[in-house]
Amino acid sequence: MRLSRRTLLATTTAAMAVSAAPAHAAAPPTAAGRGRRTATGFERLAADGYALLDGQRVGVVTNPTGITRDARHIVDVMHADDRVDLIAVFGPEHGFRGTAQAGGSEGRYDDPATGLPVYDTYLKSGRPLADIFTASGVDTVVFDIQDVGARFYTYIWTLYDCMEAAGLAGKRFVVLDRPNPVTGRAALGPVLHKEFATFVGREPVSQAHGMTVAELALLFNGEFLTSPVPLETVRMTGWKRSDFFDASGLPWVPPSPNMPTPETALVYSGTCLFEGTNLSEGRGTTRPFELLGAEGVDGGWAEAANGLDLPGVRFREAYFAPVFSKFQGKTVGGVQLHIHDREAFDPVRTGVGLLITAKQVWSGFAWRPDHWIDKLTGSARVRTMIDAGADTDEVVAGWQQDLAAFRRTRREYLLYR
Repeated sequence: MRLSRRTLLATTTAAMAVSAAPAHAAAPPTAAGRGRRTATGFERLAADGYALLDGQRVGVVTNPTGITRDARHIVDVMHADDRVDLIAVFGPEHGFRGTAQAGGSEGRYDDPATGLPVYDTYLKSGRPLADIFTASGVDTVVFDIQDVGARFYTYIWTLYDCMEAAGLAGKRFVVLDRPNPVTGRAALGPVLHKEFATFVGREPVSQAHGMTVAELALLFNGEFLTSPVPLETVRMTGWKRSDFFDASGLPWVPPSPNMPTPETALVYSGTCLFEGTNLSEGRGTTRPFELLGAEGVDGGWAEAANGLDLPGVRFREAYFAPVFSKFQGKTVGGVQLHIHDREAFDPVRTGVGLLITAKQVWSGFAWRPDHWIDKLTGSARVRTMIDAGADTDEVVAGWQQDLAAFRRTRREYLLYR
């Protein structure tokens, strides 16, 4: 039987009283955590003596971002604590210890540090993933991975797939919350149309979702999963929706090899759209997704982009030579994004404006032949409107009705003010 949203939200927090506690008053984002601290879901779980996991054989879905405030990995901490019966680890894209590049994983192995079996979840879903959970012998699956706020970042769909598989396998599911590093203020951008569903977007979620992983888990359970999984969420304290990552006081670990800094995350939900083109999105440089370009592009692109007067950002003519990925070893021209007002900056509008101006100034512009841009934006609308000559405002206007509907649904699952 499908639970009502109200009932679902009540039951997912009832088992751990601290998960319903209100967040502490927050300092301005520029305070970088002075005068308060964000306590992650794991920190609160540990402070409660792991009561939520008592009597359970536990497996953890995590990667290098699953760390404590003093930069110890939660798997190492839990493995050394007799109060937790940790018996398995599940690795996503890039792997549990983070050794694989984009589109790769670490496979099945025993972790040298702990001796725990590590199972590979990447590109696995449904019954095959449920069978992995069953074979591992766990009773409860715990999820703790740092997200970056974009629909096409694959870890949130690892969360989705693991929740679905846990339900099929009859397992409990616990989500330990972490900050959305680019704030949780607003949902932005086009909403995925179901016929374009892939591993970079399973369900109708906006391109920048403005949610934490615990909020997304509640959304998935309440709106999208055919059979809701027994779900617990351990929320943070000390985090507000207006907070950027530096307000948390937490250490940043790159969630994937091409997400080196919180500033990368700030632009990613817009400039990752260049993965759907023949231009470099900056992979193979020290500033992925902040540097964009191609052979034959000159300063005209920066001039055209600056002419859009996009809020919070300026564009500098830039030249770079990627050491891998597109244009490996070649010097290309393009732009670097410089954000001067992150409160005003809209990454998705910016990404669209950059696509439009790149097409205007560079005759070599092309979409990837597989129309990957449609998977990233969630439909063919953005591509076809740009090809038809629409300007930035017209393209952005095209997704507003879908976005308004998603915002209404999203509102029911928000845990923080």
